[in-house]
Amino acid sequence: MSEHFSAPSETTLPGVSYVMPVLNDVTHVRAAVDSLLAQDYTGPFEVAIAVGPSIDGTNELVAELSAEDPRIRVIDNPVGSTPAGLNIAIRATTLPIVVRVDAHSVLPPNYTSVAVETILRTGAANVGGIMDARGTTPFEQAVARAYGSRVGLGGSPHHVGGTQGPAETVYLGVFRRDALEAAGLFDERIKRGQDWELNHRLAKGGETVWFTPEMRVVYRPRPSLNRLIRQFFSTGLWRGELSRTFPSRGIIRYFAPPLMVLVVTVGIILGIIGTIEAALGTPNPLVWGWIAPAGYVLLVLLATLTVGSKDSPRAMAWFLIVIPCIHFCWGIGFILGYLSLAGSTSALKNEGKNRR
Repeated sequence: MSEHFSAPSETTLPGVSYVMPVLNDVTHVRAAVDSLLAQDYTGPFEVAIAVGPSIDGTNELVAELSAEDPRIRVIDNPVGSTPAGLNIAIRATTLPIVVRVDAHSVLPPNYTSVAVETILRTGAANVGGIMDARGTTPFEQAVARAYGSRVGLGGSPHHVGGTQGPAETVYLGVFRRDALEAAGLFDERIKRGQDWELNHRLAKGGETVWFTPEMRVVYRPRPSLNRLIRQFFSTGLWRGELSRTFPSRGIIRYFAPPLMVLVVTVGIILGIIGTIEAALGTPNPLVWGWIAPAGYVLLVLLATLTVGSKDSPRAMAWFLIVIPCIHFCWGIGFILGYLSLAGSTSALKNEGKNRR
């Protein structure tokens, strides 16, 4: 860890740069920015919002926020992607701690204080905590419940919690700028999963990524089924490519949804063939293929009755739809990404070695 991060005196704390990529987020961005201004951290700070070509009034809103507070700077992100926006904002700021902020996130008042204390105590290059998904509508509540359950996203610590310590990746992230710049910032070709890939590079370079459950960030889920489908298909697609490019010990858990998709799909095909032949008077054991989809439906029903029932009846009904949506969209995306011949991340391994 650099000398700059020696223990501060009672009156000095390292400065913090909040960086936030924004695109068509007019509904959530004000709450996200307000949570930054409400931090109890007493060190100096700056806010950089990299705004993409939005069409919902986001550009006008962030301009208004900047006019209200001179510590908020708005920068154009013509590409519009998350990693491009993050890099633009990082390069436009100078303070030694970089806090990644999502426009859908609301930071608790002690978020930065806990993060900086953890960096100073552990020497970690990046620290992060739990994505505490919370919805305001029945649909969003169902998505939030899926995020926070093992049946939904598999039970990663940054979704369901765990003990503090070194981790493969964390939600959002609070970085030492020196380590972040040495790693080469975010890879702008990776539209989803860029945080995991960056943390992979940090770890390969001898740095530590640290998880602490004390850092709990409120996250606002996508507000509609259409946007949820696009989100999880895209996330699965990039996770598949990253898993193919960067094999690791923990990768096996990523294959559960695509394996489920394959088993259920094959079961349906075999079941249809067996049923048709049986209807034509030729009994066929392929009819037993229906066991796979029936088993999956039973799993979803049980999850809805146990996990989903903690919310309102309408949210519970949405949970019945949200769970298979997450599983199949992520799983199908993963399969396509893992088998992709286009190889948008095929050169990442070699290029990663040349960044240092």
